[in-house]
Amino acid sequence: MFSEKIITNLSNSSWIRLMFEEGERLSKIYGADNVYDYSIGNPYAEPPKEVTDSLKKHILGEEKGIHRYMSNAGYTDVRQKVAEALQEESGVELSFNNIVMTVGAAGGLNVVLKSLLNPGEEVIVFAPYFVEYSAYADNNGGKTVVVPPDTKTFEPNLEEFDKSITEKTKAIIINNPNNPTGVVYSEETLRKIDEILDKKEKEYGTTVYVISDEPYKEIVYENTKVPSLLAIFRNAIIVNSFSKSLGLAGERIGYIAASSKIEQVDLLMNALSYCNRVLGFVNAPALFQKVIADSLKAKVDISEYEKRRDFLYEKITSLGFECVKPQGAFYLFPKALIEDDVEFVKRAMKYNLLLVPGSGFGCPGYFRMSYCVKFDMIERSIEAFEKLVEEFK
Repeated sequence: MFSEKIITNLSNSSWIRLMFEEGERLSKIYGADNVYDYSIGNPYAEPPKEVTDSLKKHILGEEKGIHRYMSNAGYTDVRQKVAEALQEESGVELSFNNIVMTVGAAGGLNVVLKSLLNPGEEVIVFAPYFVEYSAYADNNGGKTVVVPPDTKTFEPNLEEFDKSITEKTKAIIINNPNNPTGVVYSEETLRKIDEILDKKEKEYGTTVYVISDEPYKEIVYENTKVPSLLAIFRNAIIVNSFSKSLGLAGERIGYIAASSKIEQVDLLMNALSYCNRVLGFVNAPALFQKVIADSLKAKVDISEYEKRRDFLYEKITSLGFECVKPQGAFYLFPKALIEDDVEFVKRAMKYNLLLVPGSGFGCPGYFRMSYCVKFDMIERSIEAFEKLVEEFK
């Protein structure tokens, strides 16, 4: 009756959403204050004043035609401002012609993959990775190839990456800072990836595109620097959203930026605009394109996330959990107390702790906690963690 593939995929649906829905169910039974929901990366911080001021200006102003269709790539003036900001950061020459405004990063990734992939071509991802990358590749005829991590650092395992590249490799996706670990891949690691790609491209006579998924790029701690992939990779395509950096997850606004160094980049940009239309997005939300153009230098209050990270990391590790301290984003990725991370998460639910198994990110044996939640919830949850740990002693 319905799509067999989709019905099958429903049974393997995202653990993140499943746990989020479980949280709503438990809250009705026990009360919201007695449920400790670490399942979903739903930004806690409110948008900065620049965003709300801009929104008021455009809603109450007299500018005509702001709600009409525009080019599928978005408003030219908005794209030019995004291009100038990225050029200043990377040193790579860009103009509005290198930018397509998108319906968030998820929309942007689907647009990019539809523009690049032929049936059966491969997209490499580094575990742990955002689970829906596999669905996005599948949406557009591709196959996901997972590179296992170095679990000491959770940076990409370069030896395994080298082995994973074939003549069918069309793209790799790099998520930096990483969801779910919060690790920031170093410039040294990224340059080694570039060296491996250059070698393999010459070996196979192919071009491999580096897609950088960057929604957490502005959420970093202790002055950690996130390297510019435009400055490192010749065939770089940036996909970004303002869901996390400006607290606008529900507004679905982002962009694609393609390096001017890409061969036939003009043809690629035409393909991206076309796919933005035929995937049903048509164009990015008009009003929030204008808001973004006014808010490119704004950020949410990172100190609130850092406070939560520090408190939770200290408490979790003091209870015996192994965990790499995140440098960015708003997640912890501790090692489960048993090998079966799914069973561990189920047992945590007895104490109304809602965690996400690492298997959902291609990395079994771990679990993810999103700390973009109320601080008092974190404080109240520690007793539940203590009870959970006792169960495994």
